[in-house]
Amino acid sequence: MKKRVLSLLLCGLMTASLLAGCGSKEKPEAEAPAETEAPSESGDDAEAPEVEGADGTDGSDMEYVKSKGTLVVGITDFEPMDYKDASGEWIGFDADMAKAFAETLGVEVEFVEIDWDNKALELDSKTIDCVWNGMTLTDEVKSAMECSNAYCNNAQIVIVPADKADQYQDTDSLKDLNFAVEAGSAGEAEVTALGLNCTPVKAQSDALLEVASGTSDAAVIDSLMAAAMVGEGTGYADLTYTVQLNSEEYGVGFRKGSDLAAALNDFFLASYADGSIAACAETYNIQAALIDVDLVEE
Repeated sequence: MKKRVLSLLLCGLMTASLLAGCGSKEKPEAEAPAETEAPSESGDDAEAPEVEGADGTDGSDMEYVKSKGTLVVGITDFEPMDYKDASGEWIGFDADMAKAFAETLGVEVEFVEIDWDNKALELDSKTIDCVWNGMTLTDEVKSAMECSNAYCNNAQIVIVPADKADQYQDTDSLKDLNFAVEAGSAGEAEVTALGLNCTPVKAQSDALLEVASGTSDAAVIDSLMAAAMVGEGTGYADLTYTVQLNSEEYGVGFRKGSDLAAALNDFFLASYADGSIAACAETYNIQAALIDVDLVEE
């Protein structure tokens, strides 16, 4: 029953989104002895300064990724977007789409688990090439990264023990709870905005563990994760979700100025056209959250 309720929630979110409408100063030339003559800083013989690309080298970010032969994707353990199967391979909606995108670039994909709170620093230091992990397109994210178009709807929702759910059905009832939240996440931002007590943890999966063990009273996580990991038939059958705190959208982040964001937007449109993105969404049961192609195409 809970799965059907959350599916309706995601459908509602999708419907809502459909309605939302140097110059340099000249220096005097001075002759130097021929044996010690230095290159001129100006004039016809001077070399033009190199222009850096988004990756910090000559050329584009795409050229940088192609030259090294790998697209390094920053992720966390976040079912159903990025998680490991029984053999230890990274799978999930985001993981599968990242593999397909890398293939169109002619490179291999490499997944690296990151500290979510440091995702922008990981990009800028070139430890990773993109953040592709159910990332909410907040103003902070969009100012720090070159982001793709949105591709999924989501919400931040409250997780509590199932036997206490009746006590926590609105935001006023949450004021005395201590929340576990992923550091640097949209969930942490929502809890902070409400003035609620919270303990930051490394990942959303850790936040669930805090509630299950009784270390925290509640957690705030993504609705897509809740659908996969909370309730009857999951590893957290004794937990459930109650209050929806917001609605939001997912996107992929690259280094500021990267041409890979535009390339990914084109890939998304092609994936809508050939049906592959819808098929992938159905594999992981998130089709209700997939944003309509008319909203993706600008």
